Formats: sequence, structure tokens, C-alpha cells
Amino acid sequence: MAGHSKWANIKHKKAATDAKRGKAWTRVIKEITVAAKLGGGDPNSNPRLRLAIDKSTDANMPKDNVQRAIQRGVGNLNGENYEEIRYEGYGLNGVAVIVDTMTDNRTRTVSEVRHAFSKFGGNMGMDGSVSFLFRHCGQFLFAPGTPEDKLIATALEAGAEDILTNEDRSLEVICLPNDFAALETALKAAGFKAEIAEIIMKPQTEIEFTGEDALKIQKLIDALENLDDVQEVYTNAILSV
Repeated sequence: MAGHSKWANIKHKKAATDAKRGKAWTRVIKEITVAAKLGGGDPNSNPRLRLAIDKSTDANMPKDNVQRAIQRGVGNLNGENYEEIRYEGYGLNGVAVIVDTMTDNRTRTVSEVRHAFSKFGGNMGMDGSVSFLFRHCGQFLFAPGTPEDKLIATALEAGAEDILTNEDRSLEVICLPNDFAALETALKAAGFKAEIAEIIMKPQTEIEFTGEDALKIQKLIDALENLDDVQEVYTNAILSV
């Protein structure tokens, strides 16, 4: 048994992302472009691109936008040259925060990220200062009520490393990043549709915050997520606001 209010927290984050669809499209376009640049334009041989295209489908992005992003990535169309940069830092009470960005202007991005940390009671750290507290892995989250025994059997046979049952009865399937695509295919073939399916930085342990402390940490997370160059924000804080 693991987790606090995992399902509620994930649903809240998803709803907030959906409410910012225009920005969600921008983030997915960047991800598609970089994935195509690094691994080629064929999603069948590029798992990262396949995942990015899946995100574009979830975001209801037009297929023309997806194809243009792929063409920019492989060099057939002109466009911005994005680079991936990860920043690490601390929020209130030493909460660990990882900020993944894609940018065409490193100076602008680091300035904006540093300002957000400073404004909301945090500070940036050195590379590696908090990343050791997280695990790079694939995550599939299933709603409470999902047939647990069948999911466990299917997931383990397909290469999952772990299956977690949270206190709210939602289920998490965890795998190595390289096993994500094959596991996703196997789960879908067995009739399982994950509410969230992504490759993440998963905290090894989580700290729960409530009241004013939770609100202050949430303001920092919101400020970072609202930056144009930020793709993902990870934290080991569980917030009950």
C-alpha cells in the first residue's frame, strides 16, 4: 500500500493542464520536435516520439501540427532550435523540486526559473542536488476500481517492475523507461486504459503538507509551470490545499 491522495492529486494536475490547452500544445510541440531531432521521425522506432504523439492526441492537437513539428525536428522545415535543460532546487522546508525545460534561449530560461524560486521562498541548487531523491521511470496510473489481480498479472508479464496500490485504491504500474512502450502496448491489448501514462521523475519518498505551507509550495509550483520554457515540474511534496 502506498500514497496519500494520489488519485486526487493527479486528477487535479490533469485538470489544471487541460485548462491551459494552448500552452499544453506548445509543450507537446516542443517535445515532438526534440524527440524527432534526437531519434528520427518514425514513432515505430522512436519510443520518445511515440509518447509525445500520444500526448498530442490526449490534448486534441490537430495532426497537421504534429506533422509540422516532426518535420522541423528532422530538419525538413525551419524552426527554433530547442535544447533540454534541467534545473534543481528547493522550496519551503527543503522540498525538492526538479524543473525540466526546453528552450531556445538558455539565459532567459535560467533567469525566469531563478526568479520564480526566489519570489516564492525557494532557491536553486546545483546539478544533482535533489535528483538523487527521484527515480527516472515509466508510470501508468489507473482509476480506483480497476481489476487489480488482472492488471498485476498483465503488467508483470509485460515487464513491469512494480505495482503500487494507493490508499485511495488507485493503482500505479512502474517500469524502466526503456520498457515503457512495450508495457503500454501490452496493457492496452489487455483492455487497460491508463488515466496517466508517462515517463517521469518519481520521488523515492514523499512529504505531505497542509494549510498555509501547502499553499506556499503550490504557488511556487504554479509559478514554475506557468513559465513558457518549462515542460515539467516534479516535487516530493504531497499537497493538501
